[in-house]
Amino acid sequence: MTTTEHPPALAPLRHARERFLTGRPLPDGVPEDVVAAWRRARFFGVRPDLDGSVRESAHPVDSPLLEAARPALTRIAPAVDAGRRSALVLTDERLRVLWSAGSAPGDDTCRDLSEREVGHNSAALALRTRRRAEVHGPEHFLDVWQDVSAVSVPLLAPETEEVLGTVTIASGLCPGCRPHPGAALAEAAATAVEAELRARARTAERALLDAYERAARGRERAVVALDGRNRLVSEAATRLASPQVLEALEGGARAWGSGCASGSGSGSGEAYDISLPEDAGCTVEISPVRHEGRAVGLVAVLEPRPVEPVSASVPALPRAAGALVGGSVPWRHAVARAAALARNTGPLLIVGERGTGKTALALELLDGTAPLVVDAAESPELGLRDDERGEMGVPPAQGWEGAGDRPLVLRHAERLAQPDVAALNSLLAERPGVRLVVTYTPATPPGPCLQRLLDTLAARSVTLPALRERPEDIRELLPALAPRPVPGSPPLTWTLDALRALERHPWPGNVTELAHLVRAVASQRRVCGPVRRSELPDPVREGPAGRNLSPMELAERAAILEALRRHGGNKARAAAALGIARATLYRKLREYQGRDALISPKP
Repeated sequence: MTTTEHPPALAPLRHARERFLTGRPLPDGVPEDVVAAWRRARFFGVRPDLDGSVRESAHPVDSPLLEAARPALTRIAPAVDAGRRSALVLTDERLRVLWSAGSAPGDDTCRDLSEREVGHNSAALALRTRRRAEVHGPEHFLDVWQDVSAVSVPLLAPETEEVLGTVTIASGLCPGCRPHPGAALAEAAATAVEAELRARARTAERALLDAYERAARGRERAVVALDGRNRLVSEAATRLASPQVLEALEGGARAWGSGCASGSGSGSGEAYDISLPEDAGCTVEISPVRHEGRAVGLVAVLEPRPVEPVSASVPALPRAAGALVGGSVPWRHAVARAAALARNTGPLLIVGERGTGKTALALELLDGTAPLVVDAAESPELGLRDDERGEMGVPPAQGWEGAGDRPLVLRHAERLAQPDVAALNSLLAERPGVRLVVTYTPATPPGPCLQRLLDTLAARSVTLPALRERPEDIRELLPALAPRPVPGSPPLTWTLDALRALERHPWPGNVTELAHLVRAVASQRRVCGPVRRSELPDPVREGPAGRNLSPMELAERAAILEALRRHGGNKARAAAALGIARATLYRKLREYQGRDALISPKP
């Protein structure tokens, strides 16, 4: 039985409280929730006589709740019945008293209404149950409240429904009075405070939107505005920022907001620094948004971090033209991570499908060092060894005398013979800082020895995305892959229909396959003007063959549609909610196009 279901008679309850405080057995019929509250107070060490001063928590210097609630409570306070020694009290989410009016027993002593400090009371009960709560006379644990009845109503945040505090009306004892005579007034006070909070939230959101629009300047800049509840992302920022970057900004905004609420220096007018992931591929400048003298959010302006360019010529191996071209987020992040790893001494593993540009990237990173290039695909048994000087060497028949201080590029590690893999494992164990770049194309599961090599290099590895995962780069790749036009002839261009066909093709050979297609089209043309779709090879021109979706794909499709609907078509937020990269979401949207169940890439 609880007090909510059956209000207890106060005289028997007063007798039961006296027996509880003296350690005697309780009579039958005492409400279970009241006994549990008394036991919690005894466990917390609360003294019923309040012998000694109650410890007061540090109150916030500038409480947004008090700022919003003060006008409404000041208007309502005269309605409190002073003749009954009544009081109107506001607490925060930690039950610290922020404001009070009127007079009731104990209100001059108890400035913290948490159960740890004063035991059972209506404010603590309302905070825990998230609904209106009443506590009368001997239900309280403190002696000073034995002749007090109180009703409390929780205050909820307008958008998050988070409990921000409580409004309480305390008065003289009202035996048998349920609801409390001040219940309607307490509800009205809570409603007025929540209305003011909603109005202030809308005003603050307007200030955040205005700051965002000023910073974005239309669609020219990559800008993100955040206030802990809302996130505004410009089109340029959608292309530049990965889900990990957005999550870092969200976390920084929450930490910054907490600092402002606690009165720390983060809320000053100066810019605030947020650390982005190492492979973010962009830098960020943070500025606070202030409204009516208080901080309401942050505006982050993103700028791409340029990848250091390198020379176009490598004597060891000619690189594929245009292999490193691309502005998509997955490609830019992969190249930026590889460049960051290459700046530090040590081996580097580059993983990717065939034709993704692994060797070209390796040579870019080692440009100016004349690296040795060893290809296990040409000769699986390279005979790699540690010579007497502790340097890596290969048989003279292969054309190399020894690596010395020159870095080594080892292509197609998946083709290595086991003795060579063992030699590499020994080398890395003895010389962890060796200048070595290994490229690896996943195919069949690696054996134990090769797996050990891959595990050793995993901490310094980068995976290049397949071309089908970055189709937006195709338009940049085409001019770089096209042969130089004959003097006086226009460069090779493409119709929009042909470009769409190229972007929909899965490209199992990646950039290498695209380069072969471009060269073939250029050499076989007998007409002028842009390349038309009809000039493309049949598999590219006709597009991927349609097929019925499997049950797994249907479930995945439904999850994607629901995430897009929930986030208003924002693909970045939908991808983050699904726990996948935005590039993966785009790829899945394209895969479902043209099948039996069509998903539009721009819902």
